[in-house]
Amino acid sequence: MLIRIGHRPNPDDAFMFWALGAGEVDTRGLEFESSAECIETLNLWARESRLEVTALSVNAYPFVQNDYVLLPHGASMGSGFGPVVVSHEPLARERLREVEIAVPSATTTSFLVLRMYLGGGFRYRVAPGAEILEQVKSGRAEAGLITEESLLTYRDKGLAKSIDLGEWWLLETGLPLPLTVNVARRDLGPRLDDVSAVIRDSIVAGLRSRRRAMAHALRFGRSSDASITDRFVGMYVNARSFDFDDEGREAIRELLRRAQAIGAFERPVKIEFAA
Repeated sequence: MLIRIGHRPNPDDAFMFWALGAGEVDTRGLEFESSAECIETLNLWARESRLEVTALSVNAYPFVQNDYVLLPHGASMGSGFGPVVVSHEPLARERLREVEIAVPSATTTSFLVLRMYLGGGFRYRVAPGAEILEQVKSGRAEAGLITEESLLTYRDKGLAKSIDLGEWWLLETGLPLPLTVNVARRDLGPRLDDVSAVIRDSIVAGLRSRRRAMAHALRFGRSSDASITDRFVGMYVNARSFDFDDEGREAIRELLRRAQAIGAFERPVKIEFAA
């Protein structure tokens, strides 16, 4: 049985799927084929049920909830840290509501949480994620929403933090902030548990052979400084990656509950986790 997996071309996803691609885990008689795509593409493909397993923005799950269940591992989830809005000088919430903010996408969980933080409408412009720091530094954007390795390099460019959305979320809810998750198609039926176990085993194997997994992950890093990519992977790949436990489940429920409360979804959200 062929299981097609979609993951992001990011160092943390690459780290988690290294062992599977390298033949380091028992595949339980299944054949796996992976595809690295940006999260916007994976969100769109999930609406078409194109892949058996895929990474997905948490805020995209309600749109595919009839076709996919949430896997309890492989999430990008940070406690007390997350996407950051940067600017030349720290901008208060009221000021951020007035300026135009450069964002990498309007479909991701990061954008959804920014919307929750600012409330109501605000001005934004979509820009390539890799360019946002330079746009803010040069003055082409007054503020920018950054993710990934940029979280570790914006101060080096002379920029300041206006708000860390992961820190804000923790203060608001006492919970970690889930950004992306892995989901599996419901029609996998009795093989769903095997698929889930293989992916979990891949994450565990990467953590146990961190040097080898990092060597693979570095190929997907944006920074030329390997230590930056290493630190970034350490932020998002940890014990919670192979089982995000009851707190992680509650974080996803709370995020989607709040999103529904502000009208992000047209239909009721029903959350279901695989075993």
